[in-house]
Amino acid sequence: MIHAGGALVLIAALTACGGGNGRSVAASGQTAAGAPPPPPTPKESNPPGDIPDNQVFVPFTAAGGLFTVKVPEGWARSRNGSATVFTDKLNIVRVEAHPAASAPTVASARATELAQIRSSTPGFRPGDVTVVQRKAGPAVRITYQAQSPANPVTGKTIQDEVERYEFWKAGTEAILTLSGPVGADNVDPWRLVTDSLRWRR
Repeated sequence: MIHAGGALVLIAALTACGGGNGRSVAASGQTAAGAPPPPPTPKESNPPGDIPDNQVFVPFTAAGGLFTVKVPEGWARSRNGSATVFTDKLNIVRVEAHPAASAPTVASARATELAQIRSSTPGFRPGDVTVVQRKAGPAVRITYQAQSPANPVTGKTIQDEVERYEFWKAGTEAILTLSGPVGADNVDPWRLVTDSLRWRR
């Protein structure tokens, strides 16, 4: 009887150990069926107005064939006076050219263009006027903030960052104006566009 009782005690002990191991494995989530799945990986959230990295750019020839510049493929195209405007959601690329007797300078931009922009731009906030180097040569860059056009559905407006580039060659001034929401990271797309200008005459 003593031996039989001892055997029962030993079996009970072994069973308890096995059960403990089973609970330990289940608790670890390694092999237990029905264990909760890992939480989903959060989706990347880009600020409104960020141009996708896979955006394709195609050549556009300005009126009169004076120069070409790359613009985003698939964006809506319209005319605004002598300018051609490309828009997609919150971003705008404006391409235009005007006769000009001499190349623009920082001084002339501050005295003339900046004053005109200030008087005709809702929500104007001044930025800076500098000369930058691009593949087509030097350009005067005017930066500022402006109130965007009202959304046709909601009527709401947002504050935009605007970069205006003025190139010049042989009596012609080519102007590229790029705008998008404040906080959007479009440094690389805007550099691609402004670096792509090529004079044809």
